[in-house]
Amino acid sequence: MLMKLPVKYSTLDWRKGERQKVRNEYIKVQDGKCMFCKKPLTEPPTSEITDKKINWDLFPHDFLKYPIHLQHNHYTRMTEGAVHAYCNAVLWQYHGR
Repeated sequence: MLMKLPVKYSTLDWRKGERQKVRNEYIKVQDGKCMFCKKPLTEPPTSEITDKKINWDLFPHDFLKYPIHLQHNHYTRMTEGAVHAYCNAVLWQYHGR
């Protein structure tokens, strides 16, 4: 059964695995591809993405610990999809998402 997406990110309890369940649902819906760069989430993002300089001081020290992130809009708090960790950094730094 498919989960109703999007979900309000702030209501998801990571300790109960809720973020992981939503991320996995997005991975299914997206056919295993990154919402942002469209490459498979099992492969690195496109060079167009990885060539962008990231100011890592803007991010938590363990930001790249997990290779796939649950992207959410920081204004609406709604989830948007599963993305590579690096794509998430680009979305945050360059697009305010």
